[in-house]
Amino acid sequence: MTDVALQAAPEIPDKLYFKIGEVSDLLGVEPYVLRYWETEFTVLSPKKSGTGHRLYRRKDVELLLRIKHLLRDKRFTIEGARQTLQAEAKAPKPRVVKPRESQQELFATDPLPEIRRELADILQLLK
Repeated sequence: MTDVALQAAPEIPDKLYFKIGEVSDLLGVEPYVLRYWETEFTVLSPKKSGTGHRLYRRKDVELLLRIKHLLRDKRFTIEGARQTLQAEAKAPKPRVVKPRESQQELFATDPLPEIRRELADILQLLK
């Protein structure tokens, strides 16, 4: 998401599931708009409760915020927004490399003795 979208995005409460009314209020759109977006964006699939009520997870709400940003702020068509989301999903995600805790950890598993042994074995085979 862009910085502009992040600044304008409402705070998502720390909950496991959200009802359609809660998501509707959070996004500032009517519930029928959310149901329509479900039909147009196959990646959006809220769970249904035993009584058939939609239960949105946090990732669904974040996706809905992204869809709203693309459609309302950037003025994309439904098809354009769908293609943008598909392209974002296919884009490689940056890997997070954890730095080593200390230099002792770096030298704790010294590979040199094993390499020396393997080279000595190879030398014996060549003789």
